[in-house]
Amino acid sequence: MGLRRFIQASYFQCARTSGILKHVRYKPPSLVQWRHSGSSLYKAVIFDMGGVLLPSPYRMAVEWEVRNRIPPGTIKQALISGGENRPWLRYMRGELTSVEFLQEFGQQCSEIANFSVPVDSFLSDLTSSQMSKQLPIMTEALECIRAEGLKTAVLSNNFYLHSGVSFLPLDRNQFDVVIESCREGICKPDPRIYTLCLERLGVQPKESIFLDDIGQNLKAAAQLGINTVKVDDPEAAVKELETSLGFPLRGFVPQTCLVRPTMEIPKGPLQKYLEEVLGGQTTGPLILRQFSHGQSNPTYYIKFGDRNLVLRKKPPGSLLPSAHAVEREFRVLKALTEAGVPVPKVLALCEDSSIIGTPFYLMEYCTGHIYKDPSLPGLDPGQRKAIYMAMNKVLCKIHRVDLKAAGLEDYGKHGNYVQRQVQTWTKQYRATETHAIPAMERLIEWLPLHLPGNQKTTVVHGDFRLDNLIFHPEGPEVLAVLDWELSTLGDPISDVAYNCMAHYLPSHFDILKGQASSAAAESGGKQAESMANLAWDFATKEGFRVFKECPAAKPLARPYSTWTRNGAFSRRNYVTMAPSTPAHTSKAHLILSPDGLPGRAQDLYHKLRRFMDMHVYPAEQVLRDHQVSQSRWTPHPLIEELKDKAKSEGLWNLFLPVENDPEVKYGAGLTNQEFAHLCELMGTSLFAPEIFNCSAPDTGNMEVLVRYGTEEQKERWLQPLLDGKIRSCFAMTEPQVASSDATNIESSVIEEKGFYVLNGHKWWISGALDPRCQLCVFMGKTDPEAQRHKQQSMLLVPMDTPGITVTRPLSVFGEEDPPAGHGEIFFENVRVPKEYILLGPGRGFEIAQGRLGPGRIHHCMRLMGYSERALALMKERVTSRVAFGKPLAEQGTILEDIAKSRAEIEQARLLVLKAALLMDTAGNKAAALEIAMIKMVAPLMALRVIDRAIQAFGAAGLSNDYPLAQFFAWARALRLADGPDEVHRTAVAKLELKR
Repeated sequence: MGLRRFIQASYFQCARTSGILKHVRYKPPSLVQWRHSGSSLYKAVIFDMGGVLLPSPYRMAVEWEVRNRIPPGTIKQALISGGENRPWLRYMRGELTSVEFLQEFGQQCSEIANFSVPVDSFLSDLTSSQMSKQLPIMTEALECIRAEGLKTAVLSNNFYLHSGVSFLPLDRNQFDVVIESCREGICKPDPRIYTLCLERLGVQPKESIFLDDIGQNLKAAAQLGINTVKVDDPEAAVKELETSLGFPLRGFVPQTCLVRPTMEIPKGPLQKYLEEVLGGQTTGPLILRQFSHGQSNPTYYIKFGDRNLVLRKKPPGSLLPSAHAVEREFRVLKALTEAGVPVPKVLALCEDSSIIGTPFYLMEYCTGHIYKDPSLPGLDPGQRKAIYMAMNKVLCKIHRVDLKAAGLEDYGKHGNYVQRQVQTWTKQYRATETHAIPAMERLIEWLPLHLPGNQKTTVVHGDFRLDNLIFHPEGPEVLAVLDWELSTLGDPISDVAYNCMAHYLPSHFDILKGQASSAAAESGGKQAESMANLAWDFATKEGFRVFKECPAAKPLARPYSTWTRNGAFSRRNYVTMAPSTPAHTSKAHLILSPDGLPGRAQDLYHKLRRFMDMHVYPAEQVLRDHQVSQSRWTPHPLIEELKDKAKSEGLWNLFLPVENDPEVKYGAGLTNQEFAHLCELMGTSLFAPEIFNCSAPDTGNMEVLVRYGTEEQKERWLQPLLDGKIRSCFAMTEPQVASSDATNIESSVIEEKGFYVLNGHKWWISGALDPRCQLCVFMGKTDPEAQRHKQQSMLLVPMDTPGITVTRPLSVFGEEDPPAGHGEIFFENVRVPKEYILLGPGRGFEIAQGRLGPGRIHHCMRLMGYSERALALMKERVTSRVAFGKPLAEQGTILEDIAKSRAEIEQARLLVLKAALLMDTAGNKAAALEIAMIKMVAPLMALRVIDRAIQAFGAAGLSNDYPLAQFFAWARALRLADGPDEVHRTAVAKLELKR
């Protein structure tokens, strides 16, 4: 397609999100405004799971007792008796594993029944597919509630299964908030769990309704001011909920809501018109609903007798002459139907405003599936590919329409489409701008200089994207293309570029949710700057040749120093590129939190956070247990399963900095600073980096191959590493020498008849024991007589090469870190082809230094993650444990430890982010001082924070039940990895003395 077309499409969307296109004038009141003016003041509905959304577990228990000849009431008595420490309650608080629960619960039930009770069978039935099937009446009620703009939550007393995954057999996408007792450590009717749910929903008690089948749970909610509905019979409960909310919870029609008060149309005249158009035989009540997404022309669903229709009308009020032209839409839809393009069948055009107040047209309602999220969550790669192939095919059909045969030759101007669009967008932007957007100014000058040469003229949709297509419910077939308001004659590549743009935007952008009539439209102007930055980022990928043609931007005014000197003390300015180079201008500020990340990086962060919550944290205990099992040297299948999920959601290879991968061929195109925030989040779990293919040493080795590998080396080793099909190790450290000085290494590399022969003894080779490890990046001396830093070379060595012997795994404080391990390896006459060398003889030290910068950022930001998780666990622990008559959180020493930990984490994070920013803007060499300082500061900080958390946990903090012990071990190890503290202190001191 070419980047220029994409940039033009991005610029076009900047104009649209600014609200400046001439046809985007009408903005109806937001749904929130409407709701508060109506009968219902509720903002959220909270559901219990068992007995409300799923069949009642108590009824299941009765049936199970009959089948297994257990005395009636045994299970119920065991569930409710025993106080706060009964097995069932402890199991739901996550204090017992499933094995422990079955043992204690079985004993309790057996004592009640006076014989052995097979409670494992009870738990199996409780979690069976029959019990996990959501009640249809509640599913439809949920859909209706969300369609009307209310938030939904599930607040469940649930538990962890044998797999370590919580029992929540619901589609989480149905809910804005999910609260699980086993994750939170508190159960209903504890008031804290209700308060937590309300906080996460962002509503007050009186603004919410809670449905449960247990009286004591409802009573506790009511005492907080929450409105409640008792669920004895689901159908009766739904009727009661309808009465409270003031709208029906039946007859759900996807993408629709009640007609908003300001958008009501007279039903009497409309019904009479329908009878005339459809024929007098069509009778029955007229049901009218409003489509809630995607159009600036109000659109309605109509059910009249057995006919399902869609009405699309102009908005009320004064409009510009060419705005909201439903007549044009009717014309093009009719023409395209005859040309074989899948569009809704139009039935009639009414230009008589006396019927419903404005002109409108009717078309048939098309039943199918609309995908709102371009990432297509929940579909496997093959299914996603089929969806996008179907999109491409239908777009080709649109662009192949014969204009003359379709009678559309005069549907728009011919030629210079992109030029006219750029001129129009610029005028509209100038007419409505409220403040200067630097990236927009650059685009205004850049675009006219880079217009496409040869332009075609076809029908163009103007808004072609995934959520404007209706797909067949059972396959990847486009049934209808919707929303032709922006259609005209133009260059077809503009549709392609606009469609592709969705894949570079965060999912929360309004253009992915609807246009100006959407309640979110008012926030569009705030997104214009992000869109402009996105477009300019693509412009930079055209090459620095482009920048020579652009006027100089203002120099960066702020040096990246955290202190100011006067007089004889010079002031450091890390901006070493020419100030007129705008490529890095948008990156030249410190991003202190994920909320400050650019749109796409922020979207990745939120997707990553959701993935961690839903998949990674629940799997940790299973994976920790596996690490001490007999099969620990075999990768756990759950890791591979999660890797596939992460890859399918686009959370893959996020680490490669854009400076090394400017065309974004291999990674996510993030800067070091952007990835730092994501890296910290991954660091909250020791297993997360591998799941997202962002774990060392693979990350460093992949960066080496991207920067220094030949095309043949990349094809053989880089692609399998990027795909997660193999793993790798890095062999530098040796037991006989101080390897903190890489020039000390003694392993030899001797050239011999087209081969290199390797001999040496290496240890602490991370990942070497992993059965998936197929590549070793080996560092040895090719010329001991050369200059000190020109003696070493790096080679790519297949791990199955004869002469490689992994003798043992080395443990870290008793941790073997299976299945990857840290191996001791002997290389004895290992022969590899000469083409396996990287860059050439004597370049090894150069490669090693280039490999260290990003890796140290990764290590240090993961340490931030260790620390944040440790502090979070500590806070949770001290608020739930009592010592000497009061909660630990009220003990003075604990409060002091929490305060110190928070301050130290913030200090260290700022320094790491500053180092990342300097690497992005000034380069790794200029950032050497900051890189050395973060290696001094971050591990020591993490050790202190984790140690305090362990102390708060007591003996439990030393166990395998929590990640704290492993965090502590690896934080200590990282004071040696990438060089010991002493080396970094010396480097900092020398640089400081040079000032």
